[in-house]
Amino acid sequence: MQQDMILIIDLGSEQNAMLAREIRDLGVYSEIHPHDITKNALDALPNVKGIILNGGANRVVNGIEIDASEAVYSSSIPVLAFDHKGAPCFPADQNERKALLSDFVFNKCKAEANWNMENFINDQVELIRRQVGDGKVLLALSGGVDSSVVAALLIKAIGNKLTCVHVNHGLLRKGEPEQVVSVFGKELGANLVYVDATDRFLDKLAGVADSEQKRKIIGAEFIRVFEEEARKLDGISFLAQGTIYPDIIESGTKTAKAVKAHHNVGGLPDDLKFELVEPLKMLFKDEVRACGAALGLPDSMVYRQPFPGPGLGVRCLGAITRDRLEAVRESDAILREEFAKNGLAGKVWQYFTAIPDFRSVGVRDNARCYDWPVIIRAVNTVDAMTASIEEIDYAILHKITNRILNEVSGVNRVLYDLSPKPVATIEWE
Repeated sequence: MQQDMILIIDLGSEQNAMLAREIRDLGVYSEIHPHDITKNALDALPNVKGIILNGGANRVVNGIEIDASEAVYSSSIPVLAFDHKGAPCFPADQNERKALLSDFVFNKCKAEANWNMENFINDQVELIRRQVGDGKVLLALSGGVDSSVVAALLIKAIGNKLTCVHVNHGLLRKGEPEQVVSVFGKELGANLVYVDATDRFLDKLAGVADSEQKRKIIGAEFIRVFEEEARKLDGISFLAQGTIYPDIIESGTKTAKAVKAHHNVGGLPDDLKFELVEPLKMLFKDEVRACGAALGLPDSMVYRQPFPGPGLGVRCLGAITRDRLEAVRESDAILREEFAKNGLAGKVWQYFTAIPDFRSVGVRDNARCYDWPVIIRAVNTVDAMTASIEEIDYAILHKITNRILNEVSGVNRVLYDLSPKPVATIEWE
């Protein structure tokens, strides 16, 4: 079932993404498109019921005030304008904004509230089958939310025409590689290639203390391993990616500079021999999670915390050693288990442990010990640009501390990081 759509024309507003989300929350699909959209591009979009002109602070580009294209003005589609050519400004009050949008979307545009995950999944299954045909698809399955949901959606659409490659670089959290193999290899019956490259990665990282250098080594080696596995497979003509809508928005638009470059948006080589399959590219993160839940993925995978690409490699601070890496993995598992037991798993945005590359003196079994400290970090944020510290009850902190000191080898102190962002960042490296 093809959803009705409300088109947002980007005229420099910084609220485009929020506006798209609020329209989707009304049950109507919405997309953001550039101000100079052509007639052919506009005509090609299905079921456009309304257009919103959204002006804002970035309306002047290269010294020229941009305007919507003639294709927009000459169309017969209903238009609502914000902060553009005398139009009222974008309402700051959420209730006022919701009432205005609801009136426009339903009363003026006569749009139907048919945007939901069931319809989205059905549409994508049809589109994937149409795109792939008799071809075969390859997916790098990290175990993260985005790639996991893409895998589940592709399995539903094309079954054994999909091959997933899961590269274990030895820097994943406790139990994660096993979960990927269990869910996708056994429960969902995917063609899953599991590569244990732990020794390969840790040998490359030996003695490397600089965090940026660690990131580059991990990223480059991952690509090499993935390419080696891909060359062993025949007849692959498509590459699937977990690109989502914020990746596209943050990578820059015609009226806004990039927040950060995403490897899967504009970072692929020009001579890429695969055609891309990106079924989630128009979803926001919470919609991706809803899609995963609707596809039957376990909550532990769907609601997985944000996790850096280099994994525990940037939480084993400084030069990585195998014993300290294992201490990070075990202490992190204890923290996650206790947060889940005490109702904090869904309340705190991100929480983890980190272990620096230095030791301190302590006492264990009536003898001097010289071991590492474990740092606990737990933060809340809306956009990851700023972050506040979660105030954990002392009884819970004491329980976590006691478990880490008694169950994790090589550790004699537990510290709680009280630094907000800014000045600190969320991760330590």
